[in-house]
Amino acid sequence: MSPEFLVAIIGASVGVLGVCILLFRRLPKRIKQATYTKKWLEIQKLCADNSTWPNAILLSDETLDTVLKKRKVSGKTMGERMVNAQKKFSNNDSLWNAHKLANHIRHSDSQNLKLNEQDVKKTLMAFRQAMRDMKAL
Repeated sequence: MSPEFLVAIIGASVGVLGVCILLFRRLPKRIKQATYTKKWLEIQKLCADNSTWPNAILLSDETLDTVLKKRKVSGKTMGERMVNAQKKFSNNDSLWNAHKLANHIRHSDSQNLKLNEQDVKKTLMAFRQAMRDMKAL
């Protein structure tokens, strides 16, 4: 074998290895459903008392953001990640309303915040469905 041939084979091997590394690096991490099922049970426990409803909504929002990051959805903010994953969500509008409520809670005075049960249920159902759509639940 000539030295040029060996250099070509080594170069091609390094190129193929580089492409494989890039592909595997971009693949989403496996989601452990048991982890998110346990997290969802914690969220449900927060629903028992209306004083902890805001915490349940915030935890749901943060959990979905974690799932989006694990799924390697691109974006600097959760909003950007939601836009990039919107085709995967079965009810995108209700999810955006849920995220907006979470942001409202996050940036408002929680002592003066009044949430009604119906809004909380809709919000949590939207987050739950989104996590199902992302195969986390």
